[in-house]
Parts: sequence; C-alpha cells; structure tokens
Amino acid sequence: MNGFLKDGLARNFLAGTWVEGDGGATIAVEDPGSEEHLADCAQAGEETLNKALSAARASFDRGDLADMQPSARGRLMARVAVEIRDLAAEGAELLCRESGKTLEAAQDEFEEAAQYFEYYGGVADKIEGKSIPLGPDYADYTVYEPFGVSAQIVPWNFPVSIAARSLAPSIAAGNSTIIKSPELDPIGLAMLGLALERAEVPNGAVSILNGIGSDLGARLVASSEIDQIVFTGSVPTGQAILHAAAETVTPSLMELGGKSAAIVFEDANLDGFIASLQSGIFYNAGQVCSAMARVLVHRSIYDQVVERAAELSNGLSIDHGLKNPDHTPVISEQQLSRIEEITSMARQTGARVAAGGTRLDRRGYFMAPTILADVDPASRVAQEEIFGPVTCITPFDTEAEAIAIANGTEFGLVAGVFTRDLARAHRSARKLRAGQVFVNEWFAGGISTPFGGVGKSGFGREKGLEALYNYVRTKNIAISLKG
Repeated sequence: MNGFLKDGLARNFLAGTWVEGDGGATIAVEDPGSEEHLADCAQAGEETLNKALSAARASFDRGDLADMQPSARGRLMARVAVEIRDLAAEGAELLCRESGKTLEAAQDEFEEAAQYFEYYGGVADKIEGKSIPLGPDYADYTVYEPFGVSAQIVPWNFPVSIAARSLAPSIAAGNSTIIKSPELDPIGLAMLGLALERAEVPNGAVSILNGIGSDLGARLVASSEIDQIVFTGSVPTGQAILHAAAETVTPSLMELGGKSAAIVFEDANLDGFIASLQSGIFYNAGQVCSAMARVLVHRSIYDQVVERAAELSNGLSIDHGLKNPDHTPVISEQQLSRIEEITSMARQTGARVAAGGTRLDRRGYFMAPTILADVDPASRVAQEEIFGPVTCITPFDTEAEAIAIANGTEFGLVAGVFTRDLARAHRSARKLRAGQVFVNEWFAGGISTPFGGVGKSGFGREKGLEALYNYVRTKNIAISLKG
C-alpha cells in the first residue's frame, strides 16, 4: 500500500508523501462493534500542519491545478474515481470496522466517493463566466477563479463520501485542499489519499491529516493561510469555527445539524412510509444529519403508524457491521451515553417508549432501535439533535398544525411529506422550512441534487452543480474601449 501503512500505523497524507505524527504521537482507533482496539493513526500537530499549509500555498501559486487545462483536470479526477474503486473492497472493510456501519454501507460510501469525482470531473471544463452588455464603448465580462487553499473538516459519520463531496468540486475549481479527518474513524479516509497518490494528483495540491478537532482543527481554521473553510458537523463546533473565520474574514460553507420531520397524512402509502422509516432513522444507526428524527402523523392513523413503527423496530436484526445486519452500533461509548441520557429524559417528561429505549446488553456500543410516541413537540427530545437510532412520533389534526410543528425547531436541513395528494405535497413542500424536501421517499435524490440547510442547519450548498460555485469567486473585468 505504498506509504499508507507502516508497522501497523496509518500515516498522514502530506502533500503527496506519507508521514508520521508530530513527535510520534498517535490516535487509537477502536471497533465500536466489539470495543476492541483496531489500529493507531499518526497524529498531526502544528509542525505537520504548517508543512501542509506551505505545500498547499506553493502548489496553488504554481498553478498545479488552477492553470491545468480544465479538461485535463476532469481527466485527472476520472483517474481518481478509478483508483477509489480499485481500493474500495479493502477500504470498505477498514471503514466498516472503525465506524461500526455495515460493510455494504461502507462499500456504498466508496462508490459514492468515486461518483463525486466523476460528476465534478465532468463539469471541470464548464465553469463559464458571462459577458455583460454595457454598450459599444465597453467590454465587460466575469470569470470564476478558485479561492486558493480550502480547509475542509470532515465528520465521522460518512468520512469518505463527505470528504469526496467537498474535495471533488474543490479540485474541479482549481483549489488546493487540506482535509482534517475525524479522529474516531480516520483510516478509511486515508485510503482516499492513496487513491489521490495513485492517480498522480500534483504533490501539495491535497493533504489529509489525522488530528484532534480541538487542536489540529482549531489551528487549521484559524490560519491566515486558509482562503476558504468547509465544515460538516455539529452546531457548537460550527459556531466556534465561524468565530475563528470572523477573525480572518474567511468565507465559509457550513453543513450543520438537523432535527428533520416527516409529515404522514391520512392518505399516505403506509408500506412506503415504513420502508422510508427504516432507512430514515435506522440507517447508520441514525447517525445521519438528515435522519428522520421526528414523525408527525395525522391523528386518524396515528395508533396504526405507532404500532407498525414498533413492529419494524423490534424486528430489525442487530449485529456487527461486517455481518450486514439491519442495525449496527453507534460510534462510541460517549455517543451511546448521550443517546441514553436524552431518551431517559424523554420518558420522564411524558414520552411513551413504543420500542427500544435502552442500550443493548452486549459487547459493543449498541442502542436498541427506539420509537418514542406521544412526544411533546416542545420537549428536549423533539428539539435537540440526538444523532442516534431514535425517532419521535407526534400526532396532528390539520395540515397547518403539521407544518407549524415541522418548522418549530432551530434547524432546517430536510423535511418529508407522505401523501397521495399531489397538490398537498407541493403546497406543503413550499411551506416547509428546509433546504430539501422529500416527497413519499426519504433520501430521494442523489449527488446531483443540492443539499444544505437553513437556520442552525447551516448555509451554502453541497452536491449538484450549485455546489461547484461555492468553491470559486467571481471576478468582473470591465474594459473601456474609448479612444
């Protein structure tokens, strides 16, 4: 594997080379499905970061990517996609074991990463400016230019695909990029560095560093060498990054938390809804920012939906991710304890546990798939992002009431509507305060559909053509032709 692994240590991808941590420091990585030590990763600190910053700036100043023919950048990115697929089988097993997700989900993540490089590689030569008519005495046009050095901090729930989601448009636009990997599961993401190396991405154009968020991440976003910040993660961390960005006046793209609601009207196809519920809240053990964290059900079918949701929850197979069960562990003991705490508090404040509600008595960080019924929309469990396999079900009587409850949090990432009434679906979608609305299928869409939130769910958009323009800035050139 070239320099990726040395003596069992996963190393940092620093500007085309593989290096150990500052002073030999390491980060221990465990398997959340067994609680066993899995591997160690080299921990980057200030020295390694400064080298990455210098290399990124030098690469950008040389024009390694920005001055490359756009069509050549596209071909380069196509080669990266090929290399990602070649590494997918080995990388997916590592990702499965360090993150707890199913092997199938880990394989899907590598495939999605490859697709991001194909998609944005295909539009690298289509970032076109405009000619602006000012009359015969002027020639005026706009050009899109890369920011320079993009700092990208990646979360632990989908490290490989989310890194590719940001890195691919960054490269397509001609930026240099430094990625800070998540300390809980950095190994699969390091495989992306191996794909970049094999595809011969210019040295210095991309670095992937392992480190602790409060140390390496904080240093990265506070650096005056950074021209753009891209962050996916929690609201508190995003707020801290925005404070740092304000000091250096650095443009930022924020994809933060969610507390997304599905509205189930009385005419909904309940079989289709239950299928969406399984993927919407139990996929990746509910550790998805756009998870179906709340379910609002018309009172006429409320008891039926609660009963079917409980049956679904109780019938899921639960095991280590390598066995591809329906339900897997959460990422860590800390995450499991937090989910338990919020769920216990929900019971104490009147929510009814229709299924699950506790951690499982087995090795690994397993939370039982949980259905909470009769949840007060104003309660903590209905307002705070849990980031686990827990959904809250609440009845409603009117369409207006359902919309008000759905919009009644600080978040606005996604929402969903389940109905056979097309007019009602369109009407509700317009009124819902969310960056994306699913109708009759949770997680409908794909890599070409813009994704991002409003309110405390963040700003800016990832995915789709719209995201590409987050990685460039507009320059206007006005030329006088007089005389």
